[in-house]
Amino acid sequence: MKASASLYNALFVVVFLFFAERASRAQQAPGFVLPTFDPSERGSDWFASESLDLRGSLRPAAGLVVDWAHDPLVVANPDGSTRTPLVADQVLLHAGGSLVLADRIRLSLDLPLGLAQGRSFTLGSAAFSAPAAFAPGDLRVGADVRLYGVYDGPLTLGAGAQLYLPTGSRASYSSDGTVRVQPRLLAAGRVGWFGYAAEIEFQYRPLRGAFDNSELGSTLGFGAAAGAKALRDALTVGPEIFGSTVVTSAEGPFHTQNTPLNAILGAHYQIASVRVGLGGGAGLTRGLGSPAARFVASVEWSPPWTREPEADQDGDGIFDREDACPAVAGVRTSDRRTNGCPTDRDHDEIADKEDACPDTPGVRAQDPKTNGCPLDADGDGIADAQDACAKVPGVRTEDPFTNGCPPDRDHDTIPDAEDACPDLPGVRTADAKTNGCPPAPDPDRDKDGVANEVDACPDVPGKPNRDPKKNGCPLAYVQGASIRITDQVKFRTDSTQIDRAAEPVLAAVAAVLKSHLEIQHLLVEGHTDNVGTGAHNQSLSEGRAAAVTDWLVAHGIARSRLASIGYGMSKPLGQRRRRRPTTKSARRVPYREHGRDPVAVTYHRFHGVPPPHAV
Repeated sequence: MKASASLYNALFVVVFLFFAERASRAQQAPGFVLPTFDPSERGSDWFASESLDLRGSLRPAAGLVVDWAHDPLVVANPDGSTRTPLVADQVLLHAGGSLVLADRIRLSLDLPLGLAQGRSFTLGSAAFSAPAAFAPGDLRVGADVRLYGVYDGPLTLGAGAQLYLPTGSRASYSSDGTVRVQPRLLAAGRVGWFGYAAEIEFQYRPLRGAFDNSELGSTLGFGAAAGAKALRDALTVGPEIFGSTVVTSAEGPFHTQNTPLNAILGAHYQIASVRVGLGGGAGLTRGLGSPAARFVASVEWSPPWTREPEADQDGDGIFDREDACPAVAGVRTSDRRTNGCPTDRDHDEIADKEDACPDTPGVRAQDPKTNGCPLDADGDGIADAQDACAKVPGVRTEDPFTNGCPPDRDHDTIPDAEDACPDLPGVRTADAKTNGCPPAPDPDRDKDGVANEVDACPDVPGKPNRDPKKNGCPLAYVQGASIRITDQVKFRTDSTQIDRAAEPVLAAVAAVLKSHLEIQHLLVEGHTDNVGTGAHNQSLSEGRAAAVTDWLVAHGIARSRLASIGYGMSKPLGQRRRRRPTTKSARRVPYREHGRDPVAVTYHRFHGVPPPHAV
């Protein structure tokens, strides 16, 4: 990984500049970690950066990466005039592997092996000898996890940590003899043909020292890669840059000597399960471990990732991870709760093929004839929710109040089976012979003591009367649109004075008006007979009608409810014959039989008031 390479870039140089005695003879000094290139985990699309391909389950990758660096360590001579390469060439072989777990987590390791490195030299009073031809470096063990996104998506984020175990030798310049820890944050992505990767990491080193006037210690690593993907993603090509800086030195971070920065232009090509890579570059600064030139090559076994066939145990074409009914073949729906389940039109969770009532929500039952149907306690085929008589078998009707109830032809709420008169509305009785039949006629409906058959007013209480037309009738009563009176209101002969015998009738009319407040307009009509002049009779009839009105007002009836009119001879109530007079004086006196004339009382609708009632 680029950050690790940068961490190596720190060159973890350990030099003995002090001697046990003051003699000027040279001492043999311990070696230092020289590699500045720390390759990415096997399976990455880049040399130093991570592409975060953490797909699959127990998916392995393994491979070798060769790193050749020219003049990776150059220091200034004591006179300061020239710089001398302490290591002219360095060839390392990195053997490593990785294993992706559970489509998100990856474990990895990398072991550098020194194939060739530098020569012996003396620096000041310290002597350095060339390392052995073959020497291992520090073993790197890592773990990474994908936090967000997917491989080849616009943005994938990950985090991880690496542990460097001191398996190398200080004498071979491949270890500083301490355990190093390196947490890191990773990012990668792709937009069309363009791919990229970036990372930042911190390496903790317990060892402290100095080399060539630069302090060594913990480092901050960083790196980035960008490029193109082509040939159906088999080829990835582009530049990479990586480096590190010591953050624990007195000089501060990003000082030239303690900040090696490297660049590589490389390409990777996938052939079936084999991926090969080739690249070259150089150090961009003269920091410790930054080479004048670098060439890298790799060969890896990295099987292409393919999605494992997803389980579909019911064979309905909907994978089990999406199938709400994975063990029963169904159909695809947009509702995750029913996706992959059999068709269920009424949504009662009973498949249509098993549902005896597929369009009506019901309950599961052992009987296939009722399975999926609504509850029907009385077994009449009408669901309880719609059955007005849920506990009694009945018949289907359009009326929600009788649907599911036993037949009742006369609609008297007594079933026909119990109704002695099934076609006549009746009443419930304890006698089976009369139950449901109309009640027996009442011989005296108005309870006035006059039998219905001889009562002229059978529905209005009255008194017995020898006149069959008045028998059982009150003096005044409402009938239809009229106030009926059994006697006429009469006056004294040729006068507007009401005869005393008429007052009981008027009192009865007043009582009716007081008990029937809905009568708001009463018209009192005055009439005469056909004897006398027309003008005289007209005036007489008007006065008599007004007299009746005044009487009713005097006895508690509001005048606003009353009006009067006289008809005179235009509507006479009596037609009388004249007797031939026997004397001259008799001829001169107009004749009035019994000295009394009638008045009629009618109430009409005025200005939107209901239809008239006549009295």
